[in-house]
Amino acid sequence: MLIPLTPPWHAQRERARKANSYVTAVRVEPTEADVTWLANAAAEGDIDHARWELRYARTALAVLAAERDALDDRTGSDVVAALGIVLAADTRIETGMQALATRQFNDRLSAYREAFATRGGLVGSGERLGRVLLAFASDGARSAGAPLPRAVELLATYAAEANDALRQVYGAANLPEHIPPSEANAR
Repeated sequence: MLIPLTPPWHAQRERARKANSYVTAVRVEPTEADVTWLANAAAEGDIDHARWELRYARTALAVLAAERDALDDRTGSDVVAALGIVLAADTRIETGMQALATRQFNDRLSAYREAFATRGGLVGSGERLGRVLLAFASDGARSAGAPLPRAVELLATYAAEANDALRQVYGAANLPEHIPPSEANAR
C-alpha cells in the first residue's frame, strides 16, 4: 500500500512530531526534594504516591498549557494523543495497571482543569491548584496551611516549565486576546 505524501499528510505528521517532542520535554521526573516534601506534607510519608501525584500534576498542567496557550487549536488534542501513547508504554506502570493509571490521570486532569478554569487561569487559581495536588496526595484534610504555599509555588513552576516547552517546540504566540489561534492562522 502506498502512503499518500500529500501536504495534509505532511502537516499531520509534523503536528504529531511536535506533540511527541512536547510530551517528552514535559515528562520530567519530579526532584527528590519535591517528592520528599509532598510525601511528608500530605502523603503520610508515602514516597511512591507523592512521586505519582507530582508526575500527574506536571503532565496535567502541560496538557492545560497546550490547550490554552498553543498557536493551533488542535495542539491540545495532538498532545493528549501523544500522551496516551506514552502512558500506554510507560514502564513505570505495572503490567495490567495502565487502565487504572489512565483513569487516575484523567481524574486529576479534570480536577486541575476545573481549578485552572475558575476565575481566570493560573494567576487566579494558584491556591485552588495547590489544594487539588494536596487533596489527591492525602485525604484532603491537610490541603490548607503550611503545605499550601509550597504546593502553589511548585505547580506554578510546573506550569511555567510547560509554557517554556510549548514555546520551544511550537513557537511563541503573539495574538490579541480577542482572536483565537485558529482564526489568526486563517488571516
